[in-house]
Amino acid sequence: MEEKLVLYIKIQELNKRNFKVAQIAKELKISRPTVYKYLEMTFDEARAYTEQPLGKKKKLDHYKDWILAWLEEYPHLSSAQIHDWLLERYPHLEVGGSTVRTYVKDIREVYQIEKKVVVRQYEAVPEQPMGKQLQVDWGETKQKTIDNKEIKLYFIAFVLAHSRHKYMEWQTRPFTTKDAIRCHENAFKFYGGRAEEIVYDQDHLIAVSENAGQLLLTAEFQSYVNERKFKVHLCRKADPESKGMIENVVKYIKGNFADSRVFSDIEDWNKRARQWLERTGNHRVHQTTKKRPAEVFLLEKQHLQPVSSLLSYESTNNQSITRSVSKDNTIRYKSNRYSVPLGTYQTMSENLVWIEVKGEDQKTLVIRREAKGEVIAEHIVSSEKGKLIQNRHHTRDRSKGLKEFKQRLISNFEDQVQATAYLDEISLRYPRYRRDQFAMINKVIQQSPALIDTILSKCMTEKLYNANDFRDIAHHLDTLPDEPVEEVQSFYTSSPTHSHIKASTRSLNAYTSILGGRA
Repeated sequence: MEEKLVLYIKIQELNKRNFKVAQIAKELKISRPTVYKYLEMTFDEARAYTEQPLGKKKKLDHYKDWILAWLEEYPHLSSAQIHDWLLERYPHLEVGGSTVRTYVKDIREVYQIEKKVVVRQYEAVPEQPMGKQLQVDWGETKQKTIDNKEIKLYFIAFVLAHSRHKYMEWQTRPFTTKDAIRCHENAFKFYGGRAEEIVYDQDHLIAVSENAGQLLLTAEFQSYVNERKFKVHLCRKADPESKGMIENVVKYIKGNFADSRVFSDIEDWNKRARQWLERTGNHRVHQTTKKRPAEVFLLEKQHLQPVSSLLSYESTNNQSITRSVSKDNTIRYKSNRYSVPLGTYQTMSENLVWIEVKGEDQKTLVIRREAKGEVIAEHIVSSEKGKLIQNRHHTRDRSKGLKEFKQRLISNFEDQVQATAYLDEISLRYPRYRRDQFAMINKVIQQSPALIDTILSKCMTEKLYNANDFRDIAHHLDTLPDEPVEEVQSFYTSSPTHSHIKASTRSLNAYTSILGGRA
């Protein structure tokens, strides 16, 4: 290959300039054995060597273009990442880690792709017996999206201290204590049980302070610990060796799974994370134990403490179990969607509700705004999946027709004939938005009942047939200095008995302009 021949020429040129072997290797970013090999060749031998690739065809030559492209775009990639990416793209490829390492090393040398290595020191962690300890920590990364933007992702990682069997979950927003509890439940389900002790950093989601050995946990997490009955071990500050395993796992997830991977959506990302755990994270031989975590886990699993079902936990004390309210005013529970009243979802709000499951034979899902607050919804729990369970009271009130709604609005006005004509005109102008227009007028009636006749007269006089104008006039009148309503009304109707009032000399067009109406 031409690349190897060029490399031979460069080595010979540096040698003629009296460079030492170590200097040549450093300059060209290749190994010293490679330098020795090319120095011992003549030009004809080097050409013959580079022209015989078919006789030494390598197993990964078919994938060379992919590997080279990855290394050129992400020079820091490790051979372990390259190995995982190959298996993700070609699931049936059978190749050992040492083969990939050698091949990647050769490509780096030939194409002079240097790898920058950041060394971080970790202290040894004592081996733990089976089922004794689970370590937990959080991390975050920045990922490129499919439209070449950047997004920040957050994850929680778990690792069983004996088998090194790992679990993780990702989300697009920072974790709350409720998120942490939900992920613990999912991890226990993944492992089929829990460890006797769980190790954490002094994270604000978990702990308030260590208090000289007397742990002060957040109220929400303390309730959860009381329910699940596991021991909590908080690492002391500047004491990384006590949770070195999970530190390595966080680094491994960032450096092997997440690094340079492109993000599309969070569901796909979590799916690929689970596949990575099965394919690489828990399948590859661990460097310390020299065993596959998945194989050791089969033994450790038998030593884990059993946990009650999620349903049992959710119906106990009604503590710490929440669900997020979607934009369509539903929550998810056991693969189904259950409705909550319209308006429960609010923008710029946490949008969390508390749930409880009651009953034995026929279970009922109870939903509250607060842990011990008023019940906002109840549903019979469905045994099916993918269903929308909806209470008709949670939908828009369509039982009362527009005619009835309109009549109720008219009844609030003193001049009901004028009110009828006004609402009829709005209906003609905005047939698709009549309900919305009426609803806005109804809101003004509720907020400013003393002014509605004045507003109606103004709108009819100026032909302002729009609920927005109706509302704006109400707002303007509310901001005027306090004075008898009769005077304000007579001003808008241009009554001559109040012509001495200075404000009445201003034309109605001027006020219409202020209110945003039409002259």
